[in-house]
Amino acid sequence: MADPFQDVDARGADFIKAVADALETRAAEPIMQDIVDGYLDEAGFQPGGVHLEVGAGTGAIARRIARHANSGRVIASDLSPGLIDYARAHPDNPDNLEFEVATGATLAHGDASIDTVVMHTVLSHVPDPRILLDEAARVLKPGGVLVICDADFSKTSIGNTLGDPLDACAVYFADNFVTDKHLVGRLRELTAGAGFQIETFRVVSRLISEGLSAMNWVAMGGKMMVERGLIGQQMLDAMIAEYHRRLEVNALYGFLPFAVLIARRASA
Repeated sequence: MADPFQDVDARGADFIKAVADALETRAAEPIMQDIVDGYLDEAGFQPGGVHLEVGAGTGAIARRIARHANSGRVIASDLSPGLIDYARAHPDNPDNLEFEVATGATLAHGDASIDTVVMHTVLSHVPDPRILLDEAARVLKPGGVLVICDADFSKTSIGNTLGDPLDACAVYFADNFVTDKHLVGRLRELTAGAGFQIETFRVVSRLISEGLSAMNWVAMGGKMMVERGLIGQQMLDAMIAEYHRRLEVNALYGFLPFAVLIARRASA
């Protein structure tokens, strides 16, 4: 079965809402806000420039980009009309943010027309990242900046012990809701192969010890396991209850590393 995030709308309104809620919940985490603000500060947005987020989802990251954009125009682009509907309806959208439905493989922008391209947890969900990287290189101006932030889903964990059933859901999520959970290991090679000059590459830890962000792994992964007859609904209900129990007793421990890569298109 293909990664459901490749075509969110195909799974219907309930899945679109679940994804929208998950994206907003993750973006609201203080640790994720620190990660995002860190790479946006480093990106150095050109005043009055044009900045594009590919795979913007509900616009949670694009809203932060707009605040860093130094009066620039920010375009939030996503393949999913359903997620873009959520993005457009958000009450906190700034005036310099606009939305479009488009695939990152064929962007509706001219050659050398964009100052900054941001891809936040996008490339791990596409079959061939090189296509999106080549397209980013096409639309970026000479010297334009590419910012990539993606998770090393091969390290996804929410386990407190060997054989932890919650961790089984997290692993199942990474195996079935991610196209390439080992993307981070190839990220520098892929980016350089598209003609970019890499300026920054680092990995930062996302620790989940509170909140409901890791519940997405349990709920989405567990729901698919129920649909496939691997576990019963009672088991999933018990794991959801266990998640809440760990929250209450300060025993929740989720972990997922994030890579940040900042690169520049070669000047003409």
